[in-house]
Amino acid sequence: MFGIESRYLPHIVGAIVFIVHSTGILNAAHAVLNVRSSKGAVAWSISLITFPWLAIPLYWILGRNKFLGYNAVVREAYREHQELIREGLEEIQEFKIVPAERLTEFQSLASALSLIPFTSGNAVKLLIDGKQTFDAMLAAIASAKRYILLQSYIVEDDDTGRFFRDALIARAREGVCVCFLYDEIGSQKLPRHYIDALGKENVQVKAFGTTRGGWRNRFQINFRNHRKILVVDGEQAYVGGLNIGDEYLGRSKNPRLCPWRDTHIQLSGPSVQCLQYCFLQDWYWATRELPDVSFAVKADLKTDAAVFVLPTGPADRQPACTLFYLDVISRAQKRLWIATPYFVPDDSILAALKLAALRGVDVRLLLPGHPDHISPYLCSFSYYDELALAGIDVFRYEPGFMHQKVVLIDEQLAGVGTVNLDNRSFLLNFEVMNFVAHPDFIAAVEQMLEADFERARAVDLSDYGKKPFWFKLAVRVTRLLTPVL
Repeated sequence: MFGIESRYLPHIVGAIVFIVHSTGILNAAHAVLNVRSSKGAVAWSISLITFPWLAIPLYWILGRNKFLGYNAVVREAYREHQELIREGLEEIQEFKIVPAERLTEFQSLASALSLIPFTSGNAVKLLIDGKQTFDAMLAAIASAKRYILLQSYIVEDDDTGRFFRDALIARAREGVCVCFLYDEIGSQKLPRHYIDALGKENVQVKAFGTTRGGWRNRFQINFRNHRKILVVDGEQAYVGGLNIGDEYLGRSKNPRLCPWRDTHIQLSGPSVQCLQYCFLQDWYWATRELPDVSFAVKADLKTDAAVFVLPTGPADRQPACTLFYLDVISRAQKRLWIATPYFVPDDSILAALKLAALRGVDVRLLLPGHPDHISPYLCSFSYYDELALAGIDVFRYEPGFMHQKVVLIDEQLAGVGTVNLDNRSFLLNFEVMNFVAHPDFIAAVEQMLEADFERARAVDLSDYGKKPFWFKLAVRVTRLLTPVL
């Protein structure tokens, strides 16, 4: 028997090698046809042909830029709950506005990218850092009468996580419908007993799993749902950069990351329904069910802020996040201030930033001075030479870690949400940004960022040239990994 196996072994090995290399060639052809950038297509196709044993599994996991199945599930929700969803969208459309002259074109683009329009009748409050944000969110949860919709990318089983858990349980015991959605990968360390404790008290808790929806989705593990949303009774909503955990209160185990600098916002008015609509789509993906929610809009006509809620993700037919940011950057005339913890832009975003600075716009980037993830931190240095030539000012936030995602455009628009200025947020994550056109809110964001710049170190971009060889090499290597950072 051993002799027979030995005789056929070379043929078996040869067949396996032929199959693997043929699969590599077929995948290379797929990459040429489907990878979004020519550089990425060339890199993947060469790797798949030359090193198929390693490149094939990496391509199946990292080479995807479209999230399959999500849109089909959303269409299923429309079919099964057509009247309910139409009612909700009609309520939102009643508050659709044509913004002030300079924002009219933003509205045109918004309408092309999303079913959700700019709406009037909103009130928006800026929430700075963890204590202010969590106090407001927990107070809202405690006030819930009908339902609570809570979504977070990361949920920790620590003091803060347990505080939120207990708050949700307390409302569930009072008959409030509680839906709690977390990202399967972002919250992979969340223990089973935490989830079971919620389930035993009638809290509906589900993971947003990216591999649902059939065999073609099994390798969709490079995608994330990065949204952080709280909706209470359809009347108030909270959204921004903070996940649920002690770290966001400045209690990180790494002292270099303390204090933690972050930003959230509180909304009321039709923008709440826009965020609710966003949550419901994600919830339906995870559960194939819709909770009983209210689509009635309670407008704030006194404040009457114009708000545009922009949910984006890898299931979009158009790269909505990239397109909207390109438009925002290109329309800035005097000022463009961006705070982001991760700066790994693609070529189009980088070119737009440089063009804005070259035409005289005050372009400032506020980045962390200390990293929580080393790869994107190192990669940000690779852009220094280009930023310096264009006259873009870079600031490194010094005390602790800066995690906020904020954009300020002239005196016209301010954005707060979950989008980082990196390829992952623009292409691989489900995100949501909230753009507000109201002078009081814009002034509050301006004041907040000015205080942040005072705590930051202005970077001499030429200093990068003085860095040691090993540091420059590490920076260039991480730059090669930008599609997955």
